[in-house]
Amino acid sequence: MKSKRLRMSAACLVLTLLAGFSSAQAVDEGEWINLFDGETLYGWSALGDGNWSVADGQIALTEGDSGFIATTAQFADFELKATLRVTGQGTASVAFRAPLSGHAQEEGGGVVYLAAGEDNVAFSEVHIRALGNDVQAFLNGTPVAVAVSRPVGHIAVQFQKYHRDRRGPRVEVKEVKLRPLALRPLFNGENLDGWNIIPDRASVFSVIEGALNIKDGNGQIETVETFRDFIVQMDIISNGEHLNSGVFFRGPVGVFWKGYEAQVRNQWMRDDRERPVDFGTGGIYGVNPARKVVSTDHEWFNMTIVCRGNHMAVWVDGYQVSDFTDTRPVDPGADGKNGYVPDAGTIHLQGHDPATDLSFKNIHIQEYPGN
Repeated sequence: MKSKRLRMSAACLVLTLLAGFSSAQAVDEGEWINLFDGETLYGWSALGDGNWSVADGQIALTEGDSGFIATTAQFADFELKATLRVTGQGTASVAFRAPLSGHAQEEGGGVVYLAAGEDNVAFSEVHIRALGNDVQAFLNGTPVAVAVSRPVGHIAVQFQKYHRDRRGPRVEVKEVKLRPLALRPLFNGENLDGWNIIPDRASVFSVIEGALNIKDGNGQIETVETFRDFIVQMDIISNGEHLNSGVFFRGPVGVFWKGYEAQVRNQWMRDDRERPVDFGTGGIYGVNPARKVVSTDHEWFNMTIVCRGNHMAVWVDGYQVSDFTDTRPVDPGADGKNGYVPDAGTIHLQGHDPATDLSFKNIHIQEYPGN
């Protein structure tokens, strides 16, 4: 009887540990975002002499001796899945935490190589999980060795044709998607611990069913901590028609509506979601309109903001809607509408006007190392 009780206790302990592991994993792993939208090269920069284009839902390279295409955004800890193939005479590779020099491996980035196959070869699956110094990479399910010393960088597809061979490689990329790892919560879903409310404003802030709700006029609630370079994800819902709000970042502590703003406004002109009203949800307010309004009022949507150095980008439900590199002089007032804001600041949520009624939940962040 005693041994049976011990076995039952051990089983309960295992289940408890597994449940705790599952919960931790759920917090640690973020939402997937698409780095390739299947239609355009939005969010990518092509370097070298390669002729990159999009056709039939794929990024294709058909000419050139060498070069690469890289995301404009940078990533640190993540899981990446890419589907691609290379045919002809040459090699291709997926690089990560890469610089823009084109020499990823020489400068500390990770590289997974694919040798060219015969025509009509099957697509290959590259799977990478990078968490600090723990980096695992797989090609079609088989582990491959990678050496990485850079903590953050771009995702890139590189190619090189064989020396003196006129038949360069043909590279085709069907999918590139990523989700951040090592996220930590900024909002606990129970109270407003870790947040400060700017006083003497009209907004009412509360926690309703695990979400941070904002109502009734202009106001601001901001993180106690400050952040400079990061990826942040959250779920948002607009509980009314075409309501106006925003997620600000790099805002000076205690200063009203400064820093950059990722707009929240699910409104577009006529029946065309590619014509956003007032910069549209995910647009960088004042400087970079959303190229498409993906989200809809009365429906939860996920927003992802990546900010490093003078570059920032926003995804809504996994679709990249804005991409902005700030080359303007520094604005001494730290207003992202007027100039570059280089310093760390708060992340704050905006109450805009008396019609405001929005909710935010699952707010998580991964800070990038260094500057």
